[in-house]
Amino acid sequence: QVQLVESGGGLVQAGGSLRLSCTASGGAFKMGWFRQAPGKEREFVAAINWSGSIMTYADSVKGRFTISRNNARNTVYLQMNSLKPEDSAVYYCSAGRFGVYGDPPQAASEYDYWGQGTQVTVSS
Repeated sequence: QVQLVESGGGLVQAGGSLRLSCTASGGAFKMGWFRQAPGKEREFVAAINWSGSIMTYADSVKGRFTISRNNARNTVYLQMNSLKPEDSAVYYCSAGRFGVYGDPPQAASEYDYWGQGTQVTVSS
């Protein structure tokens, strides 16, 4: 069973930055970040393929968030800059076993494993 452990969430003022980390217990995966705010559905944020050569982003975070990975550490990162109150949510890390070298998908159904989530709160 693959385990994903997120860290790095917290409280930050609008305009500030946070970096989320997600460490997997092992394996070759495409990785994604999703988020869910209270009363809303889980939404795609960013994803990266196994080699780190292809990244995709939700339009709402393009130019502000950067996803990266360090496979030697089995870790994926989400650098979040210029944070807005509407970025407040629980952020979830996910890993997918198939199609790991291609364009990482935005659909949550394409990912097989999920972390517990880490809270990000952006104050205005």
